[in-house]
Amino acid sequence: MKMINARVFSGGHKQFPVSQIEKFRPSTYGIVVHEQKILLLSNRNSAGLSLPGGGIELGETTEEALIREFKEETGLDIQVNQRLASLQDFFYYDPKDQLVHTFLFFYACTPLSWTLHTDHEVDDEESERPRWFPIADLTPDRFISNGKEILNFAKTGTWQ
Repeated sequence: MKMINARVFSGGHKQFPVSQIEKFRPSTYGIVVHEQKILLLSNRNSAGLSLPGGGIELGETTEEALIREFKEETGLDIQVNQRLASLQDFFYYDPKDQLVHTFLFFYACTPLSWTLHTDHEVDDEESERPRWFPIADLTPDRFISNGKEILNFAKTGTWQ
């Protein structure tokens, strides 16, 4: 039986049989940095932070999905600039007991508007509270995933 090593939402990694994968979910995320701050969302099911973005719907490009997700989660209109990275991930979402195979696309973005959604306006079941966080106050472990790479880009303009 083939096994995969999956990142677990509540922390760490765990081995799962490939046969347990329930969903394939490509998703796209955007990084917006302004005046030494980065735009992030809180997660409803953990203390972690994440970038705005989410699942790509059938027929959408990665850029179209990112523009839609940004608007739903933050209220901002954005310009999608450079693609920074494309990653593959196996992810176990323990709140729903669901194993997911995903491709993650990360982009640098520029805001075209500046008024963030109020907390009750956020249209997302996982994310809430869009806020500008001082980059200097963040550490990689504050993020649900890819914190090291996100912070490196926010600080240096390079993805590593």
